Amino acid sequence: MSIKADLLNGANLAFIGDAYYELYIREYLLGKGITNQNALHKEAVKYVSASGHNKIIEKILDVFTPEELVVYKRGRNHNYLAVRKNLKMSEYLNSSGFEALIGYLYLTEQKARLEEIMKLAIRTIEDNNE
Repeated sequence: MSIKADLLNGANLAFIGDAYYELYIREYLLGKGITNQNALHKEAVKYVSASGHNKIIEKILDVFTPEELVVYKRGRNHNYLAVRKNLKMSEYLNSSGFEALIGYLYLTEQKARLEEIMKLAIRTIEDNNE
């Protein structure tokens, strides 16, 4: 399958990035030995929520390359029609930008950089919860 990431809009990149990120986090949590469903869900929310993504962006935005920053902004600045009422717009937009970057790195097969960003994201959430 060959999807041209450069032709996708920010929402499309975020769509695939959200799926990749959530699966990665679920595998990570299971790998930590967490097997109770309630505990898994509670722990996963810290990583995969809009507020979690916002915390990540606030911490790692300065490590993005110029290309990654463009992709992040493409996801962040996409004209989203609906936002859940319980979310702050800025958190939602930062979350979408983060997911778009993950999707872009995944689709362009930048595996080493994707892994680096994922580890930074996990470290950010875990440092924030200590």
